[in-house]
Amino acid sequence: MRIAFAGTPSAAVPTLEALIAAGHDLAFVVTRPDAPKGRGRVMTVSPVAEVAQAHGLECLKTSQLAEIADRIAEVDCVVVVAYGGLVPDELLNVPRHGWVNVHFSLLPAWRGAAPVQHAILAGDDVTGVTTFRIDSGLDTGGVLGHVATSIGPRETAGSLLERLSVVGAELMVQTLDGLEREMISPVPQPADGISKASKIATADAQIDWTHPALAIDRRVRAMTPEPGPWTTCQGKRVKLGPVTVVVDAPEGAQHLSAGQTIQIGTDVFVGTGSQPVKLSQVQLEGRTMVDAHIWLGNREGVVFE
Repeated sequence: MRIAFAGTPSAAVPTLEALIAAGHDLAFVVTRPDAPKGRGRVMTVSPVAEVAQAHGLECLKTSQLAEIADRIAEVDCVVVVAYGGLVPDELLNVPRHGWVNVHFSLLPAWRGAAPVQHAILAGDDVTGVTTFRIDSGLDTGGVLGHVATSIGPRETAGSLLERLSVVGAELMVQTLDGLEREMISPVPQPADGISKASKIATADAQIDWTHPALAIDRRVRAMTPEPGPWTTCQGKRVKLGPVTVVVDAPEGAQHLSAGQTIQIGTDVFVGTGSQPVKLSQVQLEGRTMVDAHIWLGNREGVVFE
């Protein structure tokens, strides 16, 4: 089966590498155009483009898939992992086996752009990956395969996505094998259990210290590394590292008001809507990340807003 691959970020790389290692007839790779990155806004190729170039694969850079309609007609299937754009309806059925996507949830749960972040925010214990055939809806196509996995109590969106991307790569290889041997076909998604995972904005990463400690911990982990959990202190933005929910707070940290900080030894505690949390690191705008106690420096009366 002759295939093409469409993907852009690092989460798509394990699947591309798995397809190469499995010896699939990979005609070409599609990725988003080079984009400015970093403080210097240097034009940078996508992680998928880097891998394609390293393996000598033809790499088409486009943000409009309709521009390469003639190339899509050359393949039997297009594998999609976080490409970053919609497939035009007129191209959906051009390949014999359609467009097969790796989605980082157990569909129909968390359809949308940010399934990993929303699963952590919701306090889910289990998530997974799904391969499905893309249709005209948002992650609504027939399921070809899925693998479930537990969410670790300290996993961030970054570490969980990294793990799921490897699981998804293995599942995609199995899915393509099944399609080629005509052993599997798309199964409609159930009507129950649908949830939406809208795109995460920077404003979503702001911490509300009046919320319970467990909810704050989930938000911090869900927003790490991108867009990065943050709060404000004296009108200035402060980026936060991981926090720890404190079950037995030491004397002096037991009755903190929401956002109030206190340093005990080298530990920095912050009050919430329930029990306090312990900070690990903080980062002021334009500075590097430092240990929380170095930033606070035993100052009293410091409150996160």
